[in-house]
Amino acid sequence: MEKSNVLLDTVDARTKLAGSNKMEILLFSLGSGEIFGINVFKVREVCQTPKVTRSPNMPMGVEGVISLRGNIIPVIALAKFIELDEVPEDTGHTMIVTEYSRHTQGFLVHDVDRIIRVDWDKVKPPQAMLAGHEGLITAITELPDGKLVSILDVEQILANAIGIEPVPELAPVETDREQSIFFADDSAVARKEIVMVLDKMGVKYQQATNGLEAWEKLQSLASRSQQDGTVLHDQIRIILVDAEMPEMDGYVLAKNIKADRRFEGIPVVMHSSLSSEANRDMGKRVGVDAYVAKFDPGVLAETLRPLLLR
Repeated sequence: MEKSNVLLDTVDARTKLAGSNKMEILLFSLGSGEIFGINVFKVREVCQTPKVTRSPNMPMGVEGVISLRGNIIPVIALAKFIELDEVPEDTGHTMIVTEYSRHTQGFLVHDVDRIIRVDWDKVKPPQAMLAGHEGLITAITELPDGKLVSILDVEQILANAIGIEPVPELAPVETDREQSIFFADDSAVARKEIVMVLDKMGVKYQQATNGLEAWEKLQSLASRSQQDGTVLHDQIRIILVDAEMPEMDGYVLAKNIKADRRFEGIPVVMHSSLSSEANRDMGKRVGVDAYVAKFDPGVLAETLRPLLLR
């Protein structure tokens, strides 16, 4: 792949994948022999690494900052950040520029390979023994030749490198009704952030770690409600879904929920780092009731509050 200011794709072309239960992954190496990947939706461009300005007191693996089209962005050396051993000296000459949750940053890598398209149901959560790298791997998929690709958890990387935004004091939801939210997110750091918000709001919750697990749990809750003769909406007030999840993405999950009459009256909120207008429009097309960009705890709370009270 040519590395000189390569724009990977247009937003419109990439957004066509949303709702198809397919994803595109940019494959790259860190010089260790392992194959890593990152969702193309998060990638802005690939280029030769420009001059990096080193700054004092940077966290481990953060090389410094660069000026990119008038913006100052942090640069993270992934091999150092993941603490890989015995990588080539020229690792870091290639940079992947990513956009995520209103942040832009550069990831230094050894080389980029190609873009592959896979079905989300072929993207699996890592087993505990395979996750490794301090939980920085969010999913695993397999290439046709049998080689495994470790998909990075960008949320966890940025949380480790830059920190997470503190959750402000949030007024509890004042209502006589039982409040419960079901949420699904494959990132451990994202689930932790959501739980902090819900705890401060005094809202009970149930959770799932990927789209397929969420759908199976929701179907079980709906079946039990039918058998008991209860109203599911009285048990689950809101369903909060991430867009990118192994085995079933949030768009397909939302579409399934909206097509099942047992979930009638339960709003679906999409909570995603993919915050472009194109992604918001795709959310609307599958029927989500609100779309919240990660991660602003105040905005998330104020989006959920009126839905809990209605």
